[in-house]
Amino acid sequence: MSDSTKSANDKPANDKSANGKPTNDSPAEVVPLRRPRKCPICGQPAQQKWCPFCSKRCADIDLHRWLSGQYAIPGEERPAQPDSREDD
Repeated sequence: MSDSTKSANDKPANDKSANGKPTNDSPAEVVPLRRPRKCPICGQPAQQKWCPFCSKRCADIDLHRWLSGQYAIPGEERPAQPDSREDD
């Protein structure tokens, strides 16, 4: 078949259209935007559903640590200040 006898339905050999973009017949290549992270609790690869954790278990462990005060920021404790409102 010569170039002059090609029909409009013939596909190029590399599955790309004339403008260089992939055709709908070929699957698009998925490129990750960043390196996979490790779970901050156990070190296993993080799962998208539980990101940045690997599982619901690790997410719950982290939540418990926040709620129990284990993640408190260290600093000097301030003395209690008297209430500035006037009592009626």
